[in-house]
Amino acid sequence: MNSRIEELSKALNLQPHPEGGFYTEVYRSDGIIETEEDGFPDGRHYNTSIYYLLESGDQSHFHRIKSDEVWHHYEGSSVTIHIISQTGSYRKLLVGKDFNEGQKPQQIVPANCWFGVTVDEPDSYALCGCTVSPGFDFEDFEMADQSNLLEKYPEHAEIIKQLTQE
Repeated sequence: MNSRIEELSKALNLQPHPEGGFYTEVYRSDGIIETEEDGFPDGRHYNTSIYYLLESGDQSHFHRIKSDEVWHHYEGSSVTIHIISQTGSYRKLLVGKDFNEGQKPQQIVPANCWFGVTVDEPDSYALCGCTVSPGFDFEDFEMADQSNLLEKYPEHAEIIKQLTQE
């Protein structure tokens, strides 16, 4: 497994991501939003995409962005996307290729929801892709604060503690 992760990291030029895991940007559209739309400043690209690799011992910590994010599964273990909506409801999205287990190779995380990701199989990894529209910008990225999330959503304490840093 480690040799495959090293091979992918080198071939895809993966770098550490602030939320956990490794990524590289694959695409940033030439097209740009020229007027302020739905809270996005002018100059935001229409669309962006990345490769994202997560090992089973790691996790993508709870964070949110201002755009919808489409997750695509490429290889390795399936992943679970843990989502806390703006209204406080919790749900899981299963991203993978085992349809009998309820997985789908593509899932959508709605804008402004808190979400984090875990790898389903131990001693494994997952290579996924993420497509964001309007395009991703770190200006729209917010890492969750554990104490704030616990105060706001105490009913989800177990997953919040798992997917945030103190």
